[in-house]
Amino acid sequence: MELGLALALARVDYVQVGVTSQKTMRLLPASGRRATQKVVIGDHDGVITCFGIKKGEAMPVFKTLPGQRITRLELGGALNTPQEKIFLAAGSEVRGFTKRGKQFLSFETNLTENIKAMHISGADLFLCASYIYNHYCDCKDQHYYLSGDKINDILCLPVEKLNCITPILACQDRVLRVLQGSDLLYEVEVPGPPSVLALNNGNGGDSGEEVLFGTSDGKLGLIQFSRSSPVHKWEIRNDKKRGGILCIDTFDIVGDGVKELLIGRDDGMLEVYNFDSTNDPVLRYDHALSESITSIQGGCVGKDGYDEILASTYSGWVTGLTTEPVNREGGSGEELKISQEMQNKISSLRSELEHLQIKVLQEREKYQQSSRSSTAVSAVPAFSVNDKFTLNKDDSSYSLILEVQTAIDNVLIQSDVPIDLLDVDKNSAVVSFSGCDSEPNSNFLLATYRCQANTTRLELKIRSIEGQYGILQAYVTPRIQPKTCQVRQYQIKPLSLHQRTHSVDHDRKGEGFFKSDNISTISILKDVLSKEATKRKINLNISYDINEISVNHTLKLIHPKLEYQLLLAKKVQLIDALKELQVHEGNMDFLIPEYRCILEEADHLLEEYKKQPAHLERLYGMITDLFIDKFKFKGTNVKSKVPLLLEILDSYDQNALITFFDAAA
Repeated sequence: MELGLALALARVDYVQVGVTSQKTMRLLPASGRRATQKVVIGDHDGVITCFGIKKGEAMPVFKTLPGQRITRLELGGALNTPQEKIFLAAGSEVRGFTKRGKQFLSFETNLTENIKAMHISGADLFLCASYIYNHYCDCKDQHYYLSGDKINDILCLPVEKLNCITPILACQDRVLRVLQGSDLLYEVEVPGPPSVLALNNGNGGDSGEEVLFGTSDGKLGLIQFSRSSPVHKWEIRNDKKRGGILCIDTFDIVGDGVKELLIGRDDGMLEVYNFDSTNDPVLRYDHALSESITSIQGGCVGKDGYDEILASTYSGWVTGLTTEPVNREGGSGEELKISQEMQNKISSLRSELEHLQIKVLQEREKYQQSSRSSTAVSAVPAFSVNDKFTLNKDDSSYSLILEVQTAIDNVLIQSDVPIDLLDVDKNSAVVSFSGCDSEPNSNFLLATYRCQANTTRLELKIRSIEGQYGILQAYVTPRIQPKTCQVRQYQIKPLSLHQRTHSVDHDRKGEGFFKSDNISTISILKDVLSKEATKRKINLNISYDINEISVNHTLKLIHPKLEYQLLLAKKVQLIDALKELQVHEGNMDFLIPEYRCILEEADHLLEEYKKQPAHLERLYGMITDLFIDKFKFKGTNVKSKVPLLLEILDSYDQNALITFFDAAA
């Protein structure tokens, strides 16, 4: 029997601090059962803010002076005692504070890069820069490891349970690396680049070996890390195409004695999962915030006895979803009954808002006066941009996510290679295209997205063409004065729609072996390697062995996609004519079942066709490239036969196409 979960949670926005990084907000341990807990959070201004809630108001416990950007914040203490000491990573330094705000540790590490990830267990400190892992015990060097790809997160299996130190690194190349000392114990491949790790149930489960992972493409899983080999317990695909996972916690928000999974995503989606009778997670509750969720915690914050889910967002908001009920007074008007406490809070906020509006007017006037004077100095305002450029292998597209701490005015997209911009449902910005000349300036795309008021997050979707590589640039302009802009660059690689593989042959030094079902992939590799070798004056010998059967095999792999797209295009072309007939006749009874079905599904068909512009042309392009590349390896130029190939594709028949490929020699 499946477990039910009925959650009625009310949203409360507590405070706003500066811009926050992933995993920089924690709840200090409670002094009693279901007593309110203090919140501690670090931001990009280098400030730690610790506060509690009293009568609905955030009351400060302590606040530190500004400093370097805080990239991680963890709680620690002696093993088997309350973890109430606060540790933060800023730059290459780790600092420690008591729960009252007194600093007791300032440890300057020997890392040459900024700390990206941190875990604390008793006297053991585990730190990671981009590729480097360091283990310290009582601030003394113990172990070191150089990772094969960027490290996104780290944790250690509970020492108090297992009596041994087992660090686990979450690396960008879709691998979790399990260490023993300074050596790699083993690797575990996961379905996407892992962005965050968490101990199951907060303690690794019954065995102490269970670790939850979330990926940057939105997948979630649980692995048991035994000493010899891993056991994959379960995995959840991202079927709803939601954002990447930035934070995970486990907490019993329902109050049934079983902890639920709390998930925070980079598209602002907060999720709660519980477990069915087969111990598989099931999504039971979600809530959309307007920006990425950098930290998530379960606990008691707003009022004694009422649990809640606490989240911090990119721009520094600390928001709670509480189980405390909102009282409603029944009646025809269904009016909201507001307590005196709430009325006082509203009055206080109104007063604060009026004060801020007056201050803004005064500062604006002061700025305008100074800009008129001969000695005026205009400072460029600084603003923070959080960006992510990732491949979605399911639909062969890239997601470009831009998040700014203030409202976005517009974003200009420029590319020196041909790309398509695809529709995104969540994107309400208005796009306009500018004409561009590709010849002298290598400009293939100029598009401007004008954002609606208060938009702080913009998601774009693009599709590239394999073999054509270069740079995509985003010029981000926020709604601040004086006008300023930041430019972000993203590399579109030659094999842009390929994904990293982990089964690579390492046979002989100085040699590389490349295999593919598709001749075009090998052709792109050959051309790019030759070009780069010539540019760098490197002597490169390339030999290839082409299997003729692979061409027909590739055509058969493309066949179902091509057939589906041709059928979709044909159905879409018929919709207008069928609708006209329906209006003229007054019903659909006279139509054959196939045409009735097209009319019934018209909205769905049009939506799908709109989401995949130029998809058919892409498939035509792939087949044309395959045709040219097949004969290029034989030293024959068949470009003059391409028009004939396109004619065959327009009246597509798989056997006729294969015959044409075979007979064209």
